[in-house]
Amino acid sequence: MSARAGFSHMRDGTADDWRIIAGEFADYARALPDRVMAHLELLRGDFGGFPVDRYTHSLQTATRAFRDGRDEEYVVCALLHDIGDTLGSFNHPDIAAAILKPFVGEANLWMVEHHGIFQGYYFFHHVGLDRNMRNRFADHPHFARTAEFCERYDSPAFDASAETLPLATFEPMLRRLFATPRRSVYLSDSG
Repeated sequence: MSARAGFSHMRDGTADDWRIIAGEFADYARALPDRVMAHLELLRGDFGGFPVDRYTHSLQTATRAFRDGRDEEYVVCALLHDIGDTLGSFNHPDIAAAILKPFVGEANLWMVEHHGIFQGYYFFHHVGLDRNMRNRFADHPHFARTAEFCERYDSPAFDASAETLPLATFEPMLRRLFATPRRSVYLSDSG
């Protein structure tokens, strides 16, 4: 059993307690890619009425971005853009963005966070919503990037016969991206 802090209320924690916690946190943080991939696996077999399951859709979206020469950060964003489907039925892009936020740049974060509205361009009019809802962001600097993501990678990734690379192809990229957070309240130089 690992050492544990001795407090029952955080206000009573000592520097020694927090050294113990920080040591445990480092090991836990290193295992984040494994937990993310395990959660992505939860999408396997979940079709939700779509032609392919959400796991295959995620892999196809990443495959399309990878084959198109996108950088690793973009490809991992493509892989994880729908990871929030299991817990965020009404806000899955927010869940994906929260997971990615410490590790990605502003453009990719905005793209993931807003892809649900942009993807709506292809189907909102069939379910009684405004397909042009994305136009409220027409002047945003990441509008074109997000529209392109949906058009080229997300929207066409429901093809049961399309190339779908295995998760193992993307695992090294995911591990590299998640190895170094850029921003977090837990980083002393984070903004």
